[in-house]
Amino acid sequence: MGSFFKMFFASLLAMIIFSLVGFFLVMAFVAGLATADKPVVEKNSVLVINLSQPISEQRIVNPLAVISSNDEMDIPGVYDIIRLIKKAKTDEKIKGIYLQAGLNPNGFVTNEEIREALADFKMSKKFIISYSETMNQKSFYVANVADKIYVNPKGYFDWMGFSTELLFLKGTLEKLDIEPQIFYAGKFKSATEIFRTDKMTAENKLQTSEWMNDLYSHFLQKASETRNIDTATLHQFANTAAIQTPQDALDKKLIDGVKYDDEVRDEIKKKLGLEKYDKINFISINSYLKTGGYRKLSGESIALIYAQGDIIDGSSDEQAQIASGNYIKLIRKARLDKTIKAIVFRVNSGGGSALASEIIWRELVLAKKEKPVVISFGDVAASGGYYISCAADSIFASPTTITGSIGVFGIIPNMQGFFKNKLGVTFDGVKTSPYADAGAFYRPLSENEKKFVQKSIDEIYSNFKQRVADGRKKTVEYIDGIAQGRVWSGTKAIRNGLIDKLGGLQDAVDCAARMAKLKEYKLREYPEVKSIFDRLFGGADNTMKTQTMRNELGEEQYKVYKELIRVKQMTNSIQARLPFEFIVQ
Repeated sequence: MGSFFKMFFASLLAMIIFSLVGFFLVMAFVAGLATADKPVVEKNSVLVINLSQPISEQRIVNPLAVISSNDEMDIPGVYDIIRLIKKAKTDEKIKGIYLQAGLNPNGFVTNEEIREALADFKMSKKFIISYSETMNQKSFYVANVADKIYVNPKGYFDWMGFSTELLFLKGTLEKLDIEPQIFYAGKFKSATEIFRTDKMTAENKLQTSEWMNDLYSHFLQKASETRNIDTATLHQFANTAAIQTPQDALDKKLIDGVKYDDEVRDEIKKKLGLEKYDKINFISINSYLKTGGYRKLSGESIALIYAQGDIIDGSSDEQAQIASGNYIKLIRKARLDKTIKAIVFRVNSGGGSALASEIIWRELVLAKKEKPVVISFGDVAASGGYYISCAADSIFASPTTITGSIGVFGIIPNMQGFFKNKLGVTFDGVKTSPYADAGAFYRPLSENEKKFVQKSIDEIYSNFKQRVADGRKKTVEYIDGIAQGRVWSGTKAIRNGLIDKLGGLQDAVDCAARMAKLKEYKLREYPEVKSIFDRLFGGADNTMKTQTMRNELGEEQYKVYKELIRVKQMTNSIQARLPFEFIVQ
């Protein structure tokens, strides 16, 4: 027995020592990764910006990037890109920008902000050359600021105008014998149309046509300014399908040439003074991100809080969600930190839970009492996305921002027919009062229950309008006239008083600095990017899952997948959200 215990404790000690050694080796490995050499910007370099990668508000961090030492796997956020372009403008080692236009999947405001940064870069007299094998209209919108635009001679060039397609599930629910019991406030609140009709209502077509034409007019105006072609002619090109190939685009002077990649690279070499066999020092914007030096580090602090995605109740580890539990902590932290003198809140959201929106709104109201709060709208800031923003000192948006949609809806599915007729499942039970099982999905609502739900919807809608009226210093009657769930472009929103100024995120930051009377400032950005250790060993993170889904489905199919997820979320609580994400092409 004595020898047994000796062997046991010897083995246990060996295991402990082995575990400790392994732990310290792992820690050393992680520390080594953390101190890995930064990418080096060589002399005579060209910055490469790939517009075909999905660009979020905040940097997309892929945990595998650390292990593989692949800088391309981490994608900078839109504001990162803006600041990096500004840095490149004065970076003596950067001689120009090579814009890989490709099929651009990003929103109009994201593209607008990048485009404006590129236009500012041109003031340095450094070159911008754009090339793509396939160019859609979003790509062209950014690329037309370049000195030269080239497309592969056998490639694809899109100039057909804008369109959007919406998904309707009424017929599907009928086949499944599911009754969507729908409640809403606002005649333009079209979110429930996907369940109650098989096509767009007249009201929805009206509002969609209006904001889409606003976006299209802005697109044509910017193209007209850079290509010196009047907007009527540009519109006619689309109406007559006059541009079918890259050669057509060249003939109509929308681009500067049809070339292959090697020919474009030869042109870049000439600009850099290189010989035929010399190598071009390309550095991608993703790698340039790792070189640092693009953030202000001196002065007082301004908190920049990114809020992107669906607004949901509770907490979440998902980067592209605005969870009320997470965001009240972030806003409260910025509010109570005396070293933070102002808050900039960047919103890119079509809304979500009405209760979560109210909770976040409340925290921003408290913050506004302590320090300036400035809102910057991204591609979309509508419904709940507008709700959380309306109390700010000042709201900035782009002309192409989708905003408004002040309305509320709720859905309680009656799945009795589905369970009984399709699956042969029935339900029965006991209750102590008539409404103890109110809202149960396995039976239809009673007339009284329907009245209860509609009353709740109406109260939340009334509260929503009051919040907007107070924040915008308007009467409730005026807000009711522009509310009703109606969607507006940024161009119209400034006219009807929903926003204060047209401008990008940098304009909002500058405004916050002025309001806080700061001549020098540094930005503290939230949510904070996870450390290497947290990325490798921390809690659940859906970055890899999301990227995998994107890669497997493709960008357009992934957007449809996200809409189906939103449909599921709609039945969980009363919602203040857009109908679903508009895919404009």
